[in-house]
Amino acid sequence: MQTKSKLLLRRPQLTILLVIILAFVTFSALYRTSSQGDFSETYPKGFRGGACTIETNTLTIGYSGYYLPLDYEIPKDTIRSAYVPIQCGRVPEPASLNISIDLLYPETARNFLLGQRLVKSELINEQKKEIDILIIPATQHPSGVITQAIKLTEPGQYTLYIEGKNDQDIAIQLMVPLKVGFGWKDHFKTLFSTFLPKD
Repeated sequence: MQTKSKLLLRRPQLTILLVIILAFVTFSALYRTSSQGDFSETYPKGFRGGACTIETNTLTIGYSGYYLPLDYEIPKDTIRSAYVPIQCGRVPEPASLNISIDLLYPETARNFLLGQRLVKSELINEQKKEIDILIIPATQHPSGVITQAIKLTEPGQYTLYIEGKNDQDIAIQLMVPLKVGFGWKDHFKTLFSTFLPKD
């Protein structure tokens, strides 16, 4: 009887504790980042510590990007960078974008002649077409890192192609997807990524 009365006295405390635990679980489930890059076509393990990976038979890269909205004015006395990281090519709005691509595998990729081509996908006469925006000739990248600063002024689907040949003269084409501007479906997917099936 005495044990029951003690439980009744602590009931409000236990209820508050349970509500707090449920709030933490719900919040973390809704706002955590999935390990697969949130529907990004990346491999292996998609999103890893701020970088995404893409693999083909001839080349594996890791890439990360940072954006700055086009209308942002950088203060003169700023101490830190105003650039915001993006996740696997998803840029929330038109922006200046800095991309860093690491040539991960094979190690000889530093000797490959690799060029870059940025295109925007457009619907012209009900047909999907790619319009070239930027072309950079093929060159070697001895540091193993390719960096690129791009200004994306309109929302839409862009693709950065890494193209060239490996040391056996086999053609390479690797696509880095860049989606600028989110629709309501994208916000929904990000918010409920934990509960949605992976592609």
